[in-house]
Formats: sequence, structure tokens, C-alpha cells
Amino acid sequence: MEIVLVKQTDARLNEADAAVVRRFLFEHLSGATPKDTRGWYRFCRALNEAGSGEFFSIKTQRPREGWFHRKHMALVSKVFKAQERIDNFDQFRLWLKVGSGYVTWMPGPKGGVFPVPKSISYDQCEEDEMRYFHEGVVKFLRTEHAQKYLWPSLSPQVAEQGMESIIEPFERKRQ
Repeated sequence: MEIVLVKQTDARLNEADAAVVRRFLFEHLSGATPKDTRGWYRFCRALNEAGSGEFFSIKTQRPREGWFHRKHMALVSKVFKAQERIDNFDQFRLWLKVGSGYVTWMPGPKGGVFPVPKSISYDQCEEDEMRYFHEGVVKFLRTEHAQKYLWPSLSPQVAEQGMESIIEPFERKRQ
């Protein structure tokens, strides 16, 4: 995830407040290596010395929990195998991304907009975002639209029961 910060003011902290901030920044947080610690000190110094309106960008990465990714992929695989419309697994995954809204909207060549599915690769999608995506996929799969598309020959009630029979066991597993 990338976070963009902007310094709001040139006002200086009083000494008591500055001591609290220093204690938090340097006693509660530290670099993982001596090089990281030096970089952290430089970054904090640059924040302090910046003028009002200056921007900073921070990239963070929270490692993904492998079990959750496997749970998501197992659910997606099970739905893919049960459905009757899409023959290609990668195309099915793209359809889920669009249906769940996990997209970036881009201007189209003729003035409209179109969805570009985002990546869920480990380096592009952190744990929180993966969980958000998974919840969106489950919500989408529970819609009448998705069920009617995946099983056009079934009644809405049978399609819903079929989808629930696939999703429900995955919801009982580790949250």
C-alpha cells in the first residue's frame, strides 16, 4: 500500500509534545536492520524539517497470510468447477474481479469508462486488501445476477441453494 502524506503546518511542537512524539517514533518503532534504522531516522528528520505543503510517500507491505489466500482460491476453484458458463479459469477470475468491483476504472477509447481488474498477486495485494476482495467476491457470488449467469438452466432458488452449499463450508473455516 502506498500512503501519501502532506505536512499541514510549519508550527513547531512544544518540548513536552516533541518528547512524546520522539519517544513513540524512536522507542516504539525501529528499523529491522541498522540500515533500516538509519533510514527511519532520516525519514523522521525530513518530516520534521519539511515545510507546510510538502508531500511524502510511504510504501508499506503487510505480508499476506497464506492460509487465507489458499482458502480464497479453493472457494473460487470449487465455484469454477460447479458452474456451466466460463471454460477458462483465468477468465473466470477476471469475471469475479469485475463483478466484485475489484477494478480500476479507466477512460475508454470512445469516451466511456471500462473496468480493469486489479492484481491479487502477493506483491500487489496486501492482507487487508485481499480480505476485502474476498468479501466482495462472496457478496457478488450470492447475487441473483451471478447465479443466473453461472447456471442459466437452473431456477433462481436452486442456483441460490447450490451457491450456498459451496460458500457455506468456507465460511466456517478459520476467519
